[in-house]
Amino acid sequence: MLLLLLASSAVAGCGGDSPNEKLTLALDFQPNAAHAGIYATLREDLDRRAMIELEVRVPSSSTDSIKLLTAGRADLAVVDIHDLGLARERGEDLVAVGALVQRPLAAVIAAGDIDRPRDLEGRRVGVTGLPSDEAVLRAVVESDGGDFDRVDRVTIGFSAVPSLISGRVDAVVSFWNVEGVALRRRGVRTREFRVDEYGAPRYPELVLVAERDKLERLAGVLDALAEGTRAALADRPATVADLAKASGADEGLVRAQLEAVAPALLPPIRLNRRAIRRWARFDVKFGILKRPPDVRRAFDF
Repeated sequence: MLLLLLASSAVAGCGGDSPNEKLTLALDFQPNAAHAGIYATLREDLDRRAMIELEVRVPSSSTDSIKLLTAGRADLAVVDIHDLGLARERGEDLVAVGALVQRPLAAVIAAGDIDRPRDLEGRRVGVTGLPSDEAVLRAVVESDGGDFDRVDRVTIGFSAVPSLISGRVDAVVSFWNVEGVALRRRGVRTREFRVDEYGAPRYPELVLVAERDKLERLAGVLDALAEGTRAALADRPATVADLAKASGADEGLVRAQLEAVAPALLPPIRLNRRAIRRWARFDVKFGILKRPPDVRRAFDF
């Protein structure tokens, strides 16, 4: 009996000392309030409670989260949902396992003298060059009865804020939770035409994506991220401090971004099948995707 007790203690001791599983999560962009739940998960050690050691990678200008994922340098990545659709059209077997936000973040942000989307006819609108920008702009303009072909599109890359402030363009296709907040903080009078209020359904803009062969490893980290999102919203001062430290941004700007995006973070991580199906139809209708994606294969509900 004594020998059996000693053996049991040894086994239990070995299990307690076993290292946590390491997982790398690649962000889609510089840290901002949309990533609040990720950084709160680290702050509260929620990953370690799930026996996971989560490492966050911030992409450089020369790479993106999908490249890190497919190169084996990340196990999980934050990805724009349109980019997921395009990657699957290229034959990459990537699967979304959660939603970081529950609504589109894209908008047409216009100078204050533009009252409604159809007023963009004959005006210069800055786009990054991504296919989704054209779709967002078209949906917004056409939903208000405007003629998309009469809008003068100008490729400005990712310089939405300076391009609008300088008057180079009259509007930009950008993100209301980042550039929209930054413009207001700088005192620029703007009007926001959010795409899900002008022509698009409500769908999750940012999703958590993994390669299919790694899905079984992710249940614990998804639960931790969901709990982290709730923690981020419960202790917003701590969340603002985390994000400001990670990004180097001013705390006032981060606080404003968090207040803007907070409602879109709930319910945390959950994928909504109906919302995904509406997104799939939208992306085909407006030319982002050539054919409807197989939602059952592209999303793990």
